[in-house]
Amino acid sequence: MLAMSAARLGLRCQVFSPDPDSPAFDVVQNATCAEYADVEALELFASDCDVITYEFENVPAATAMILDARRPVLPAQTILQTTQDRLAEKDFVTSLGIGTAAYAGVANAGELHAAVKKIGLPAVIKTRRFGYDGKGQAIIREGDDLDQVWKDLGTNSAILEAFVPFEREVSVIAARGADGQVECFDVTENEHRDHILKFSYAPARISDALAAKAREIAEKIGTALVYVGVFAVELFVVPGQKDAIDGATLVVNEIAPRVHNSGHWTLDGASVSQFEQHIRAIAGWPLAKPVRHGQVTMINLIGDDILDYGKWLTVPGATVHLYGKGAPKPGRKMGHVVEVKPAT
Repeated sequence: MLAMSAARLGLRCQVFSPDPDSPAFDVVQNATCAEYADVEALELFASDCDVITYEFENVPAATAMILDARRPVLPAQTILQTTQDRLAEKDFVTSLGIGTAAYAGVANAGELHAAVKKIGLPAVIKTRRFGYDGKGQAIIREGDDLDQVWKDLGTNSAILEAFVPFEREVSVIAARGADGQVECFDVTENEHRDHILKFSYAPARISDALAAKAREIAEKIGTALVYVGVFAVELFVVPGQKDAIDGATLVVNEIAPRVHNSGHWTLDGASVSQFEQHIRAIAGWPLAKPVRHGQVTMINLIGDDILDYGKWLTVPGATVHLYGKGAPKPGRKMGHVVEVKPAT
């Protein structure tokens, strides 16, 4: 979707991926299929680029450094040092005076026992690196065997977070240009099924004041990172607590240094998509001011949902996006639908 947006702006893209079945290969003229550790392939790839970007945050740091030594990598590869590590990310957000769940780094079972004593239960244990859509984490409740929990997690580098009794989860998709201009899309409300995003609604069902605060948090994060490109900030809306706005408080869950699934609604539901906005930012173009078109719902087509995509083709206001992936698998995002209805 990034490459397709770039092509519409007259920009040519090439894609580097270790996956020979990457759907992105179908929409670009030049593609490199090689491992992230293949220095020769990386150098050849970089030589044909003016600027390099990434569409997920788990690109190895060494890979990003090799590319950055030859061509500008945007967002800056140094940002990955913060966003690839959940503990470093929490420390960064906290340093800005922005609220997060109570947390503690954990390196062994003994430290887990100590962290639970400090933070309390229920709590969520997560690997510090990798894992998404619920992978690499577990909820710990009263009575659970902490030694077994640690063994099952299978890591020596984790973070324990207090369980947040949130009312809803929202996200802010924001873009920042090299000149410091920041543009935020309307705050989006997200619903998950089995830890995987299923629905996104724009605008979120929160007050204008709380939405303004969410955008303020995103802008503060982007500015502190000296970010260039599109990023997402996921937040929990927590009823009450200190410094509540209209009866609720915002707690940052995580930062995603890339275009984000909860922003896919912008493809058909806004005057500019998150993908075009990202391309504008890394190309040094002015950012557009996003304007939402009505009430927008994004529905992820997960696994076998793809087999029933035809039902959406005749729904007024619905646009189907299929990713061209292989066989559907449980939990695999195969496409999405954007449904736009008149504003109420």
